[in-house]
Amino acid sequence: MEPVALEKIASRLGVKAPISAQITCLSTDTRELPEGCLFLALRGKKFDGHDFVEAAIAAGAAAAVTDRQIGDCPCLVVEDTGQALLDIAGMYREQFAIPLVGITGSVGKTTTKEMTACVLSQHFRTLKTEANLNNEIGMPKTLLGLTKEHGAAVIEMGMNHFGEISRMSRSAKPTLAIITNIGFSHVEHLGSQEGILKAKLEMLEGMADDAPLITSADDRLLSPLKETLRRPVYTFSTQGNPADVSAEDIKEENGVTTFTICHGTERHLAVLPAIGEHNVKDALAAYLAGVLTGMQTKEILCGLAAYSPTGNRQNIMEKNGQTVIADCYNASPDSMRAALGVLAGYPCGGKRIAVLGDMLELGEMSDALHAQVGEAAAAAGLDVLLCYGEAAGQIAAHAGNVPVLRCTRDPQELIRQLRETAQEGDVVLFKASHGMHLEEIIEAVYGA
Repeated sequence: MEPVALEKIASRLGVKAPISAQITCLSTDTRELPEGCLFLALRGKKFDGHDFVEAAIAAGAAAAVTDRQIGDCPCLVVEDTGQALLDIAGMYREQFAIPLVGITGSVGKTTTKEMTACVLSQHFRTLKTEANLNNEIGMPKTLLGLTKEHGAAVIEMGMNHFGEISRMSRSAKPTLAIITNIGFSHVEHLGSQEGILKAKLEMLEGMADDAPLITSADDRLLSPLKETLRRPVYTFSTQGNPADVSAEDIKEENGVTTFTICHGTERHLAVLPAIGEHNVKDALAAYLAGVLTGMQTKEILCGLAAYSPTGNRQNIMEKNGQTVIADCYNASPDSMRAALGVLAGYPCGGKRIAVLGDMLELGEMSDALHAQVGEAAAAAGLDVLLCYGEAAGQIAAHAGNVPVLRCTRDPQELIRQLRETAQEGDVVLFKASHGMHLEEIIEAVYGA
């Protein structure tokens, strides 16, 4: 964070600065208080940062942002400290006249963020959202990491409820946005896919009227935006739909996908160190982001080739002579089908085994959507299907033609089933919502 006068921060928050100071960082944790730090007291369900304000000041914080005066501490007293965090980050972001790509979507937003950052990093020093810091606390903290050395930023925005992306977008002020798709994630809170679309389109609320949007021509809810929005909309397709860029001649081999990017009259061979059509879609979005930020085609293609999967997102490993596809960071019906497609097409000398767990936050649609995944599993040519969790029982109930089919809610039983079933030469897919903690099953079966 570049130094900012406390008086400037106070002015943005509409309060008076209690002291004069140069702020060089902002923290919500009393364990992270270097000199010149501004402590911001957040309230959570199980904690209240206001209980630590005096300790923060004693530890060296210059001042604190609070929703009430704390003793004789130098406090900037605001109505809502969470909104204050967004406001401070928004003020800070305004100091940087750089391309900032805002990314959201039901599925693939983190992969798209990583690919876009790989692309932009070929030309700019690029700040990106790290790990899962894509909410109303992590996103503004990411913005505060901007420095004068950065030439671009790629910011991911997730949400559970209406209004969240609106607040984040107004803080980040994207110069370019990507909406990957509209699925069923968080439908429990948003009611329908149309509600999810409305929430995702809140991204536009922080953007200039002429700032472009990149989205999918293959998505029935997003494809009409090219005609209905009064801003530039650029589209991508892997399914032959009319689009600004598309992919042809998609070929997968040894964990690498090659394909031809068709952009007007231009044709470019792309190499992507990942497999699955869904990853090609994300690569096309990243390609468009590079084009719209003025990059050369060679740079963009080098950026795509530099991509590598992160964390438990389609992380392909060799364990005990087996190929393990760990794709258990998150799950929705669309990503489940995509993962099953990857498993079905992956070279295999033994059995194709899918370990599928619950998809969370689907509300009243949970049974029907898990049933859809079961039907997809039945059509995927699996040798073994192991279902894990309560809702996953619906997957098992609709996948009846899989030769070996088991369902359990007991993690120890799942571990036993895997140890008895998986052998050398098998390919094993793990896919579920992060809350099912399939990564712990992988570690128990295969080791760290």
